[in-house]
Amino acid sequence: MDERSAGDGVREPRSALVTGGVSGLGRAVAERLLSAGYRVTVTHRNSHAKAEAFAAAARARGQELLALAADAGDETAVRASVAAHLSRYGVPWALVHAAGPFLSPRTPFADVEMAKLREIVDGNLWSAMVHAQVLLKDMRASGGGRLVFFGFDEAAQLPAWPGRAVYAAAKSGVLSLAKSLAEEEAPHGITVNVVCPGDIRRPLKEGAIAEARRTREGAAPIGRPGSGEDIARVVTFLLEEDSDFLTGNIIAVDGGLDVIHRGRG
Repeated sequence: MDERSAGDGVREPRSALVTGGVSGLGRAVAERLLSAGYRVTVTHRNSHAKAEAFAAAARARGQELLALAADAGDETAVRASVAAHLSRYGVPWALVHAAGPFLSPRTPFADVEMAKLREIVDGNLWSAMVHAQVLLKDMRASGGGRLVFFGFDEAAQLPAWPGRAVYAAAKSGVLSLAKSLAEEEAPHGITVNVVCPGDIRRPLKEGAIAEARRTREGAAPIGRPGSGEDIARVVTFLLEEDSDFLTGNIIAVDGGLDVIHRGRG
């Protein structure tokens, strides 16, 4: 179990806030953190029934999970969800920012409606900034922490992504933010990294590696498709106490598949 010292010397479980943690890759991360003994808050925008079912299942397993409806791109909602986490579990050791609306189907930039453009930017870049802004001072005061953001495959190379320019631009901003924060927060014991998932598709976004190995559909050069467990394993490693020498990194988890240049994005 991942624990930290409380003020009286008692060891208590660490906590994590996982945005977009009710479904998809965020759900896979939240499940793994719960299994590792973390107390977890997950946020979602409108997956109310799934959130309630997730919370009930966690309680039945004796795990501590708080599921909250909160638009990750809305400052007021973010402040409320962070306040709820602080009240229930104290300062989180980790923020895993898995929320982020995607642009589908492919749409040339000039044809993207202004409201959709704003949704993509707010939901990916602005949301990352707001969560970091709201949490960092508390993390500093508590002695350290971990921030993990999500990018996209090949994002570190700033590739052209025709039809998804808005999403690519927003996520590229997240990468620059993460690298800047990594340097600013290192003296405070806070690491900041970005995990860039490859071509991981439903239902494997919440699936296990063993399940992925049973199918060839969407296989990467490694010989199988990706799964949520692949991402969750990397995230969990980055949150460990002894992973403090890893910061400012852009980590591709793609099985060797170049998603964008193979035209599969």
